[in-house]
Amino acid sequence: MSVLKIYNTLARDKQVFVPIEPGKVRLYVCGMTVYDFCHLGHARVMVVFDMIQRWLRTQQFDVTYVRNITDIDDKIIRRAVENKESISVLTQRYIDAMHEDAAALGVERPDHEPRATAYVPQMLNLIAALEKNGLAYQAKEGDVNFSVRDFPGYGKLSGKSLDDLRAGERVDVNSTKRDPLDFVLWKASRDEEPQEVKWDSKWGSGRPGWHIECSAMSCDLLGQHFDIHGGGQDLQFPHHENEIAQSEGASGKQFVNYWMHNGFVRIDNEKMSKSLGNFFTIREVLQKYDAEVIRFFILRAHYRSPLNYSDTHLDDARTALARLYVALKTTAPNTTPVDWNEPYAQRFAEAMNDDFNTPIAIAVLFDLASEVNKHHSVMLSSQLKGLANVIGLCVREPQQFLQAGGAEDGIADDDVLALIAARAQAKQEKNFSESDRIRADLLSKGIVLEDKPGGLTEWRRA
Repeated sequence: MSVLKIYNTLARDKQVFVPIEPGKVRLYVCGMTVYDFCHLGHARVMVVFDMIQRWLRTQQFDVTYVRNITDIDDKIIRRAVENKESISVLTQRYIDAMHEDAAALGVERPDHEPRATAYVPQMLNLIAALEKNGLAYQAKEGDVNFSVRDFPGYGKLSGKSLDDLRAGERVDVNSTKRDPLDFVLWKASRDEEPQEVKWDSKWGSGRPGWHIECSAMSCDLLGQHFDIHGGGQDLQFPHHENEIAQSEGASGKQFVNYWMHNGFVRIDNEKMSKSLGNFFTIREVLQKYDAEVIRFFILRAHYRSPLNYSDTHLDDARTALARLYVALKTTAPNTTPVDWNEPYAQRFAEAMNDDFNTPIAIAVLFDLASEVNKHHSVMLSSQLKGLANVIGLCVREPQQFLQAGGAEDGIADDDVLALIAARAQAKQEKNFSESDRIRADLLSKGIVLEDKPGGLTEWRRA
């Protein structure tokens, strides 16, 4: 089998993956800030890194996958105050919603899902180490900041020089900083903030800055030096740049070997954003489309490429995924494991080992489906299902997917069955014009009928 190569943002190149400890992979991904429902950008992060951890496990790696939850943040505090509810109640509600959305998309739970509020002691220890190493200082108003110009490697992930850099959008403008690029590690408590976001520390009452959270959680669960760190492209700077500075500044060791970033989600070729009003939550999209169609749509694009969302693209994704299910329905697979020596499986593995090239891997699935339709080979059908399952596709019984939908698609299941029964009655009465009319009417509503031996009629949505 081919060797796994990963595009490393830090190296700006595709590199052969060599784990720190043979046979084991330690993977950390920046998760959600839980103050609202997850949107399509979150869906992409969840599905992409779910696909990655699945493939690593398929390659017989012992994977420890950590995806954090940010449950303390300016936006969270603001939303809780607006809602007149406690932060813990607010965050738990959206954590539960996030888990529901992730499960719908076929995303497996990470091995660890640490919450920032449970790691404040580790964050304080990390800040203390940075202060001891001359990289952190307390400003006059009480905040503790990281001194960017005292860390020699700052900018190596983003590839920018210090003079080109600007403070990140989550960094408050603060005149008591030594340098505008310095970022906050510990925020001094403000009188108007709720008591539940105030922790005691040697620097006084306060709460952690955003960047320090991931450094503390990842190092605590995976060690000071681990294999892969992932997240959305928007986190490359300043968040991941700051994580490197904090973690390496405290430990003196290399933080991460491979940095992975998935591309943006765009809506009709514009970047998705609340300000443009083209912002969709996962739940909104699930009202219109089957969850597996959304997963397929995300994986059909390479994870580093922009993903352009539109109804047209989702409709096309459903039609394409249905082709795979039709092949599996026509020739039922058995439960034998994937034969990785078989040519289609080798092509699939070669694509996945080339920086998780799911578009090529999925093209292999369609080639397999064509062969299944031609030759009705149970072996090839089993390979098709097994390979698709590796990336979390074709996990249902074909008929379950092919009939998925409902009244919002134009006609409900019960109405379809009633018309099929009426058509059967018309055929029995030799009223073939009425039988043909019902078939045509159903087809106009997106329902395809398939007459089987013995008078049985099966149906699916087009």
